[in-house]
Amino acid sequence: MSVIEVLAEACGPEHVWEAGPADRVDGVPAGWVVAPGSAEEVSGVLRAAATAGLSVVPSGAGTKLDWGLPPAHVDVLMDLGRMSGVLDHAPDDLVATVAAGTPMRALRAHLLRVGQRIALDVASPGATLGGVLATNEAGPLRHRFGTPRDLVAGVRVALDEGSLERHLDGHDLARQVCGSFGTLGVITEATVRLEPMPSARAWVVRPVSTPREVQQLTEALVSSSLGAAAIEADLPGGAGRPAELAALFEGSRAGSAARAEAAAHLLGGGASVEPAPPEWWGRYPFDADDVALKIWGQPSELFAVVYALRDAAGMPVPVRGSVGAGIAHVALPVTTPAERLAGMLTAARTVLMARGGGGCTLLRAPADLRDLVETYGPARLCDATVRLKLALDPEERMAPGRLPAC
Repeated sequence: MSVIEVLAEACGPEHVWEAGPADRVDGVPAGWVVAPGSAEEVSGVLRAAATAGLSVVPSGAGTKLDWGLPPAHVDVLMDLGRMSGVLDHAPDDLVATVAAGTPMRALRAHLLRVGQRIALDVASPGATLGGVLATNEAGPLRHRFGTPRDLVAGVRVALDEGSLERHLDGHDLARQVCGSFGTLGVITEATVRLEPMPSARAWVVRPVSTPREVQQLTEALVSSSLGAAAIEADLPGGAGRPAELAALFEGSRAGSAARAEAAAHLLGGGASVEPAPPEWWGRYPFDADDVALKIWGQPSELFAVVYALRDAAGMPVPVRGSVGAGIAHVALPVTTPAERLAGMLTAARTVLMARGGGGCTLLRAPADLRDLVETYGPARLCDATVRLKLALDPEERMAPGRLPAC
């Protein structure tokens, strides 16, 4: 039997086709595309792929397929777009079980009807829940609620040989598949923790002049009793607009307004209370064609990394992110020379290691540039991830080559 015939037995001939020029994962072309419609069909596809010795890379909306390391090869690109919808929702228990291919905007709309939300305000347009979990993507609300690893109560995962599992002895499967980039298995559904929608929200926005000032003001907010839900900074690096620090306050109408006013007074320097976020809030600083970096470390030390990046680049660079949580993203022009990019990565990693730990990831770059630098740096994978990968995918058929560093 041909590959298409083998895959078609799992999910129907109308849902399998030979890949076209656009069917790529970070530039690596796929051989075939398959679109299963249920967890059982995902299981069948993986069994067929295992029998034929084919590699599989799962995809939701494809918004982050160019993040991290490219796969070594892509025999089968698995499109999970048909697997969409809220499978179960217990409003009183503040949990919902959701199919992995569900767009985040559709999940938000469903939850809004009962005054609830999932605290994953990610920036990727069109992102699906499965894609958000697979990359452990989070937005400004991570300051208060954490990342997907903190918000997922359970998952159902299809493993390389086709079995469907919710638990693995000795492993926290729900946490470990978050950020695994599809290398441990295919997430088919997830049970997520929810939050009541706040009655009101208010933002405090303050102009800033230096990364050091951002750090000092952030520390003032964090050490106060005001309870910001998110603290973000935008340092445009000469992009024609002022640098700003912004904080979100949620709760009752009177309570959020009072805390926002108190925060504006604490920050001083022209801080204002606004009913809506600044235009840059919750967005990445990079565009589709930019080189993108992600930095993380002690919140009190991010300012030093920004200075190190500026020195290595020879100019200010756009930086934006959740400074209260110690996470930010950096945008660089695609014309950045490889030796300069390597110098920036080394400088950032050196400063972070000297100041309490952290990391700097080359999140996205053209293949010819990325081949010349270390995407994740010298830090090795954590032992638990290595053991789990070897146990679940000994032949490395699941997204081979994309396993990220911890």
